[in-house]
Amino acid sequence: MACTGWTSPLPLCVCLLLTCGFAEAGKLLVVPMDGSHWFTMRSVVEKLILRGHEVVVVMPEVSWQLGRSLNCTVKTYSTSYTLEDLDREFKAFAHAQWKAQVRSIYSLLMGSYNDIFDLFFSNCRSLFKDKKLVEYLKESSFDAVFLDPFDNCGLIVAKYFSLPSVVFARGILCHYLEEGAQCPAPLSYVPRILLGFSDAMTFKERVRNHIMHLEEHLLCHRFFKNALEIASEILQTPVTEYDLYSHTSIWLLRTDFVLDYPKPVMPNMIFIGGINCHQGKPLPMVSYLSFSTLRILHLWKLKKDSLLNCDLTFSFVSFQISFQFN
Repeated sequence: MACTGWTSPLPLCVCLLLTCGFAEAGKLLVVPMDGSHWFTMRSVVEKLILRGHEVVVVMPEVSWQLGRSLNCTVKTYSTSYTLEDLDREFKAFAHAQWKAQVRSIYSLLMGSYNDIFDLFFSNCRSLFKDKKLVEYLKESSFDAVFLDPFDNCGLIVAKYFSLPSVVFARGILCHYLEEGAQCPAPLSYVPRILLGFSDAMTFKERVRNHIMHLEEHLLCHRFFKNALEIASEILQTPVTEYDLYSHTSIWLLRTDFVLDYPKPVMPNMIFIGGINCHQGKPLPMVSYLSFSTLRILHLWKLKKDSLLNCDLTFSFVSFQISFQFN
C-alpha cells in the first residue's frame, strides 16, 4: 500500500517557524534630520537595535537632538556652522512664520528668512568632505539606508553608494512624492498642501488647485537650488529632485490613510501612523469630564466675562475628554 503524503499545512508552518530563527539581522545606515523629525525616527531606530540589527547613524557634530543616548555606532562629521548660527537662523525663521501666516507655496518657499534650510542642505557637502568617513561607509556594505528626506542628504547618500533607501516622513514638500513614486495625483480630486480644500472641490477650487500645482513646478526647484548643486557636485553629474526621489525603495509615511484625502497610492507607500512628537509620559492624575459639562463651563466663563450674547441652548453629547492637572 502506497504511503499517503501530508495534506495538512502543519509541516509547512513548522518549517517557516524554524526558518525565522535562522534569519540574519540587517546592517542599516541611518541618515536622520535634526529637530522634531528625529523624535519619531529615534523610536524606530531603537526598536531596530533591540531586534538585533546593526545600526550606524551618521550625523553632524552640531545638532539640537541627534544621537543622544543611542546604543549603536554613531559617526559624526564637522559642519561649516556653529550651534549659535543654527539657533539664530531658526529664531529668525520662526519669527517670520509667526508674523506672516503662510497661505501659499510662494510665501513658504520664497521667504526672506529661509537661510536655516541652506544650513541643513550644507550638511551633505560637509559629510562627503570627510574622506575617512566616506571610505568607512563604502567598506561597511550596508543593506539599506533609513533616512529622513527633508535635507536631501540621505537621498544623496543612497544614490552615491547605490543602496536601497527607506524614506521615513510625514509628507514631502512640493510634488516630489507623487513624481518620485510615480503615483497618480489627479488635481481635480487631490488638493495640494496649504490650500485647505477637501477632496470634494468646487470648480473655482479645482482651478486654484491647478494654479498651486503650477506654482510648485515654478518655485520648488528654486527652493532646493543649493541642495541640488551640492548633489550634482557629489554625484559628479547634473541632478534633479526627481532623480533623487525616484531612487526610493520604500516610503514609510507617518500618517494614516483615514486621516488623509482619498487618493491613489503605490504598493511601496506604507502608512504607519505617528506624528513628529516626543514619546508622551503617563498622566499623573486624570479627570474625565463629559463634553456637555465642558460646554456649561465655557458658557459660564462667557457670562463671567460679560460676553453672554449667545444662545444658551445646547445638546448633551455622550463624549469624554481627559484633562491633566498639574
